[in-house]
Amino acid sequence: MVTPMRLLLVEDDTAMQTTLQRTLKRRGFEVTPCTDGAQALALWTAHTPDIVILDLSLPGMDGLDVLTQARKAGLRTPVLILTARGTVGDRVLGLNAGADDYLPKPFDLDELEARLKALYRRHAPAESAGGGSSSIKLGLTAQKMGGFRYEKESGAIYYDDEVLELPPRELTLLQALLQKPGQAVSKERLFDLVFPGEVDVHYEAIEVVVYRLRKKLQPTRAELVTLRGLGYLLKFRA
Repeated sequence: MVTPMRLLLVEDDTAMQTTLQRTLKRRGFEVTPCTDGAQALALWTAHTPDIVILDLSLPGMDGLDVLTQARKAGLRTPVLILTARGTVGDRVLGLNAGADDYLPKPFDLDELEARLKALYRRHAPAESAGGGSSSIKLGLTAQKMGGFRYEKESGAIYYDDEVLELPPRELTLLQALLQKPGQAVSKERLFDLVFPGEVDVHYEAIEVVVYRLRKKLQPTRAELVTLRGLGYLLKFRA
């Protein structure tokens, strides 16, 4: 059975916490919520989550204090700061305190999910090498082809055993193509996957994403091919 990514959600706004908890659970995450800094440190230590989502404005001990104490205690879990404090100075403070990423409110839920998965991918290889729990999550359903390895459960894509860092739309496009290697995927299908529910986006926008991904794949053994009337496919050079 696949183990879901475990999140510790530290958010004191009840409405925001409820919305995030429901949304993230629907998207396959396991979420442990809490509302204050002291409780967050206790849960963080006891449960060792895969990622901590941390609001800065907490009652009692604020988010920066929580993060500083956690890092001093040797807790190395990736941290995504989620806060209404959106100035450059606030971001610098958070990152210097030990945060791994910073997402100011208001935010798009798709972007939040993409950032969580990117954080997980960046930290999972090192943990896997050490035999930690992430090796279980990443080793279950992997596809290997042309130097690429696609870990379906985490969404991670590796090339020559290095994590391939891509923007969310290009990553989604490559994931869709890797699931059908050597087969054409229709333009319509790719548009729906890359721009889900975005009714204001022009249909031709998928061609821009294809163009950008094609350029980034040039140093690899993969070639993104356009088949007129059929869509796009991924070919691999020997």
